Amino acid sequence: MGCSIAKDGTGSGSQHGGCSSGGCNKMNVYDWFSDMPLSFNENFNIVEVSFKNGARKGFYRNTHHLDINKGQLVVVEAAQGYDIGEVDLQGELVKMQMKKRKVSERDDTIRNILRVGTDEDLKTLQEIRAKESETMVRARAISRSMNLEMKIGDIEYQGDYKKVTIYYTAEDRVDFRELVKVYAREFKVKIEMRQIGARQEAARIGGIGTCGRELCCSTWLSDFKSVTTQAVRYQNLAINTDKLSGQCGRLKCCLNYELDTYSDALRSFPRNMDKIVTEEGIAFLRKTEILKQQAVYEYEHQRGVSFKLGVEQIKELLFMNKSGKKPKSLIDFAITEAVKIDESKHEDLVGQVSLSTLEEKERRKRNQHRNHKGKGRGKKK
Repeated sequence: MGCSIAKDGTGSGSQHGGCSSGGCNKMNVYDWFSDMPLSFNENFNIVEVSFKNGARKGFYRNTHHLDINKGQLVVVEAAQGYDIGEVDLQGELVKMQMKKRKVSERDDTIRNILRVGTDEDLKTLQEIRAKESETMVRARAISRSMNLEMKIGDIEYQGDYKKVTIYYTAEDRVDFRELVKVYAREFKVKIEMRQIGARQEAARIGGIGTCGRELCCSTWLSDFKSVTTQAVRYQNLAINTDKLSGQCGRLKCCLNYELDTYSDALRSFPRNMDKIVTEEGIAFLRKTEILKQQAVYEYEHQRGVSFKLGVEQIKELLFMNKSGKKPKSLIDFAITEAVKIDESKHEDLVGQVSLSTLEEKERRKRNQHRNHKGKGRGKKK
């Protein structure tokens, strides 16, 4: 359902401005920096330029004070020759990006923008992109014929055809000296081999994630932090490798987005909450609803009948057990009435998860590793 349009073009049903911004549509992304003025400072003339639809980005100086805008084609200096890219950021946002990547404004390695791109440059760039797919197919065939354990993921030509960068992934170190010679004879350009990881390969290729949006790594995510199974356990997610793995074959980066929120919420749960003793029997923890600050318990003699308790009720019951008292039943403390659980819906649940159990597992792993190292040192003489 779309929002109503006012005379000034703004949508009354939109929280983020007019319909021209795309804020009314479900899957569109709102540009929070659209109203930020791009300050022009003669002392700061650095812009960010992207190449091959954002697969590679770099900072360049606008020493000639060219009148350029975001999305405009520009010709920039390269190590040898020139390259063709697209203006990605200007003004204060570039300062933020440079600070994030720890690049100094006085860095001598920052090259210059030569001129604004022309229609001829655009035509050249389109020819280059069309040739890259053909070159990649041939490069893969050559590497397979030489029985090299490597996978060529992407190829990028420089704007003047003087150099081609071949991006590849490999589990072990690859001796590609002979391969580079064959490539040089075949493609008749300077060859640069660059090894990347699985996440970087997915970022360069791009694609659509299971959420229906473009991959985070190919749009805005630049820092690839490690994602472990601990993030899955903390969030009480189902152990399903197909759903938890991204297109790179690794755990999804988005598993880290809400991890801090879950770990903070887990700290409010008491330790040793796996069971509660009542006069009616012993109730065991079935699952933890972390963000709701609730937990589900069931009696061992009434399997399938659940009692939902809040954190404060759980703390009160555990304090009574610690004092030697037994409450009559969980019914008096439950938030909702007893519910019959459908066992088939909870086959994939991680189950009883609390901060103390996760910390105990990590502690056991560290102790086992320490004992193993101690035994290894004892054998050496």
